[in-house]
Amino acid sequence: MANNTHYSCGGGDFHVDVNITDFTEEITEAIQAAIQRALFRIGLECEVYAKKLCHVVTGRLRNSITHYVDGDSVYVGTNVEYAQYEEEGTSRRPPHPYLRPAVNDHLDEWSKIVEDELGSI
Repeated sequence: MANNTHYSCGGGDFHVDVNITDFTEEITEAIQAAIQRALFRIGLECEVYAKKLCHVVTGRLRNSITHYVDGDSVYVGTNVEYAQYEEEGTSRRPPHPYLRPAVNDHLDEWSKIVEDELGSI
C-alpha cells in the first residue's frame, strides 16, 4: 500500500502543496512477481530443451526431467539414479550431456525472458 505524505507551506499570497506517494512496496512486489514468472518460464523452456537432448533408450530419463522454482532460483533435473552417468559418462560409457547444454546454449534466451518479464512492470 502506498504511503502518502502531504506537506503544505507558505503564508500570505504564496502557498505550496507537495504530495509525495511512496510506491516502494508495490514496485518491489511487482519486481519479485516478474522474477518468479521469468524463472518459471526459463525452467519450462530449459526442461523442453533438456528433453530434446536427452539420449533415449526407454524414455524413463526423458520423462522424469522436470523443473521447479525455489526462491530466486530455478532447478531443472531428474531423480533418476543413472542421470548423472548419462550426463557425464563413466569410464566405460561416453557422456550424453543434456542438462548443461540445455542451460548453457540458451543463455541469451534466458536473458530475454527476464528482460521481457521486467519490462512488463
